[in-house]
Amino acid sequence: MARISYVEERDHLELAENIAKIKGARGGLINIYKLLLHSPTVTMTWFEHISAIRWKTQLTPRLREIAIVRIAQAAKYAYALQQHVPNIAVPDGVSLAECEALKDWQASGMFSEAERAALAYVDAMIAGPDVPDDVFNAVRKYYSEREVVELTVLVGTYLMHNRVFTALKVDVEQKNK
Repeated sequence: MARISYVEERDHLELAENIAKIKGARGGLINIYKLLLHSPTVTMTWFEHISAIRWKTQLTPRLREIAIVRIAQAAKYAYALQQHVPNIAVPDGVSLAECEALKDWQASGMFSEAERAALAYVDAMIAGPDVPDDVFNAVRKYYSEREVVELTVLVGTYLMHNRVFTALKVDVEQKNK
């Protein structure tokens, strides 16, 4: 159970514009936004940032989802896993078998050399902020400076996402049966 109550749309007409914007982009109001709405400015800044890093970069959707799923698995972050697998990852080109293989991507032959360099970079960032030069140089071999910046911010964003919503114990939405 979440440590902070969820803001319910019906109880907060003053938030209607913000809620409509979120629902329009996401197709609904998920628990992370219901929780964040206690701070409307933070909510909308978060929403804009997540929207930019997810959909307004030069990263391919496949690379973005590989990174997000890997972070969620490594961090045991059930909320992101449930949101992304299979609903976002599969349409963005990551099969269910590949999502599973990300748990031990080093032993898997399912990922290209460029993706493996990116995964090593993701793992290095999960381990700590000091990425070894060889790992950075490997990712730099395959990706432009812009893509490296965008990948780095994506990883940092989802590490923050994990920390915030795990600390607040946001509830995983129930899947429709």
